Amino acid sequence: MSPALRLAEQLIARPSITPDDAGCQDLIAERLRAAGFDCVPLPHGPEGAVVSNLWAVHRGTRPGPTVALAGHTDVVPPGPAAAWTTPPFVPSHREGRLYGRGAADMKTAVAAMVVAAEEFVAAHPGHAGALAFLITSDEEAVAVDGTVRIVEWLQARDERLNACIVGEATSVDRLGDMIKNGRRGSLSGRLRVRGVQGHVAYPHLARNPVHELAAALAELVATRWDEGNAHFPPTTWQVSNFNAGTGARNVIPGDAVVEFNFRFSTESTPDGLMARVHDVLHRHGVEHEIDWSLGGEPFLTAPGTLSEALSRAIEAECGVTPVLSTTGGTSDGRFIQRICPQVVEFGPVNASIHQVDECVEVAAVDALKNVYRRTLEHLLA
Repeated sequence: MSPALRLAEQLIARPSITPDDAGCQDLIAERLRAAGFDCVPLPHGPEGAVVSNLWAVHRGTRPGPTVALAGHTDVVPPGPAAAWTTPPFVPSHREGRLYGRGAADMKTAVAAMVVAAEEFVAAHPGHAGALAFLITSDEEAVAVDGTVRIVEWLQARDERLNACIVGEATSVDRLGDMIKNGRRGSLSGRLRVRGVQGHVAYPHLARNPVHELAAALAELVATRWDEGNAHFPPTTWQVSNFNAGTGARNVIPGDAVVEFNFRFSTESTPDGLMARVHDVLHRHGVEHEIDWSLGGEPFLTAPGTLSEALSRAIEAECGVTPVLSTTGGTSDGRFIQRICPQVVEFGPVNASIHQVDECVEVAAVDALKNVYRRTLEHLLA
């Protein structure tokens, strides 16, 4: 069994349901220290819910850039264990695939990064610049005590990165077919429409918030927020939850609550989107209040030395030319870009992430490790 595959299995076997790290970072730090890295644990969070974070760095003997490998050790809950063919935290092999929660998102990538770094520093102990790791256990949850805290710690030390690869599962049909060089922003809102509760037989004595909202909601659904640009698709707006009523069929609800989300391009701003939503509601006379939550601003890394080095490594190892894309959800790249001008994401096929029987192809594990190692050689050797 290859070292990368073995390490992936060891990480999967640790039930690190977010934000619990379950010892994953201790294992990673042990490996990196043995390879000559300086490792700094950076736990953060309230008592009883502390998030595990790790900063590790191997400094070369020649001037050069600081290149970081970033990832998370936490995973989403597996759901009912009975729904899985094999237990979610027992790494299992079937028909050339490795199964387990976190196999694709993103313990295989973390394992591949660690072994790639071990191989690289062993072959190039006097490499240029520095090779660093940013690892957190708070990516799948609220993401407030994880990578953002590592970034703040580095900012306080006046340290910056020159390039960073985040090991998110970006491939679509086969390993290497897609690199993410940016992500859309995420803006969520919780809209409460106030009405007057009453009996359905006496609507003149009540005010139905669902009826009050209907026309405005239809306009919001139909709105074209922007046209996107060469790097981003148009901004989208989606309702995720709609709640009203007491459960009784003869009661007009007193209020209605709608939760929604924007995934927005660089053609729109959070302030602009918020203002447009409020304008629609005001024009329709909807008495309301909204609690807003900005999950992240959009970011974009233009093609450059990092994407070129990674693309060359993918072409050499996988025999495919990757496309650059900004599709999908948010990632911790939105925090890292504050201190790093080049941030891209690359990892295994994402078809099974967050699903029952999450898996990766076994053959892809060493290929992924080799892509990371080749990229480091392009940038630091």
